[in-house]
Amino acid sequence: MRVLFAGTPEAAVPSLRAILASPHEVVAVLTRPDAPSGRGRRLMPSPVAEIALAEGIEVLRPARASDPEFLARLAQIAPDAAPIVAYGGLIPPAALAIPTHGWINLHFSLLPAWRGAAPVQHAVMAGDEVTGACTFRLEQGLDTGPVFGVVTDTIGPTDTAGDLLDRLSVSGAGLLVATLDGLESGALVAVPQSSADVSLAPKIRVEDARVVWTDPAMRVDRLIRGCTPAPGAWSEFRGERLKLGPVQLAPEVLDLAAAEIRVSKNRVWVGTATHAVLLGEVKAEGKKLMAAGDWARGVRVEPGERLG
Repeated sequence: MRVLFAGTPEAAVPSLRAILASPHEVVAVLTRPDAPSGRGRRLMPSPVAEIALAEGIEVLRPARASDPEFLARLAQIAPDAAPIVAYGGLIPPAALAIPTHGWINLHFSLLPAWRGAAPVQHAVMAGDEVTGACTFRLEQGLDTGPVFGVVTDTIGPTDTAGDLLDRLSVSGAGLLVATLDGLESGALVAVPQSSADVSLAPKIRVEDARVVWTDPAMRVDRLIRGCTPAPGAWSEFRGERLKLGPVQLAPEVLDLAAAEIRVSKNRVWVGTATHAVLLGEVKAEGKKLMAAGDWARGVRVEPGERLG
């Protein structure tokens, strides 16, 4: 089939590469406009755009997918299907109607669970043991379209959102190609989603990633893993923000109040509502990422000091 691929971040790259390696023809790529990046804040193409440009594929970067110029070009291209992975913008009805087989969205959850922008993060934060990815036909509702296929994955006790997304982006790429194959052969039929067990996964804001030390240790652990690497969990120390990497649950019982810090040799413990957690890596404002023990020695944590 002739396809227009839509996607923007690194998580969409395995899907684009998989389709390029398949019998399907990528005739154009839709991605978000170039964005400032790096210390110099220079405008840089998205990871998907970089791949497409290197392959000599036409790259479309409208400010909005509703722009008349983009809609006109899409109609000229007249793709058979439009696979879409983490594009980052709304696809209007006028664009949805153009591809013969519609827009085929690869979503990183088992719909109808975790509809929205941050399904992987919410699955980790909620303590789900199993998640996955699915392909479905895009429609105007928020991730409500009928499902073509699914793959599943187990969420391990130390998995971060980044770890899980890396795996799902690869397994999901294979699923997306298989979906295109099935649509081309006519063997694949979409199944409507259940109206039960719907959950929403809105974008995680920076303020949502602040650790609440009066929560149980398990919830603190899940929040931090769910916000790693982005937007990054954080707390405060002496009035300045301190970013936090994944923690470990304390194997021993420590008598610590919520948010209280205890330094022991190279270890840094912090109390929660239940039991203490062992900090891993931290990043203070203006500093590099470092082991929590190195940070604690540098700032000279006093007995009884707290985070938060």
